[in-house]
Amino acid sequence: MATIGILLITKNAEKTLDKCLSSVQEWAHEIVILDSGSTDNTLNIARMYTQKVYSKTNWEGFGAQRQVAQSYLTTDWILALDSDEVVTSELKTSILQSVNSANLQTCFSLNRLTKAFGKFIQHSGWYPDRIVRLYPRNYTSYNNAKVHESVIIPENTTVKRLNGDLLHFTMDSLSQYTSKTNLYIKSWADQREGKKKSSLGKAISHAFFRFFKMYIIKLGFLDGKHGLLLAILSANTVFTRYADLWVRDMTKNEDTNL
Repeated sequence: MATIGILLITKNAEKTLDKCLSSVQEWAHEIVILDSGSTDNTLNIARMYTQKVYSKTNWEGFGAQRQVAQSYLTTDWILALDSDEVVTSELKTSILQSVNSANLQTCFSLNRLTKAFGKFIQHSGWYPDRIVRLYPRNYTSYNNAKVHESVIIPENTTVKRLNGDLLHFTMDSLSQYTSKTNLYIKSWADQREGKKKSSLGKAISHAFFRFFKMYIIKLGFLDGKHGLLLAILSANTVFTRYADLWVRDMTKNEDTNL
């Protein structure tokens, strides 16, 4: 029988980690948690479920963090999760059936259903949200992206779909949203600084298109007030990303001209 290991990276995840781990503890053969410097009760909760709890506080990005976590796993297959995600019973059944019949050049995508500000979002480009999260340990790994990391899909890989949803319990408050997106904004700009040019015009146009895409093209209006709020917040995040990159370029040019 194929073995499955859970890969988790954490930081200050005490509010969601217990629910995440309880959804996999009965059937996962191994759970590895790599923490990046939690100051809350995260580590105590983690050790209730596994002894394989490690720490890496020298932050090099999400991709690098997941690669280090993978190095501690020994199972045939890896299921990568975030600490605010929960595996449903339908998804669990699909995972167990799939790994026992698949070859080791197969990766599996699953569908993520996100709850934001108290409501599951069914449109807005957030659902269906299909991502590759289940893959053979010795076949591939995550890429080096500092943010929005993904599993590397080698040539000739078969990608199959799993049934069932992965529940994603994300932002409960605007302050939580802000703290989360600030990290992504910085990582995004860090990754592109010196490689990608930006301008205030680009920041405005990309932000406008993000709002239009989420709210109109992706039917965000069907999510009601939540859809409108998410489209506005997402547009603001996109604006800030490009504006931050532009400000960095301007500051660097001024320093060069001194």
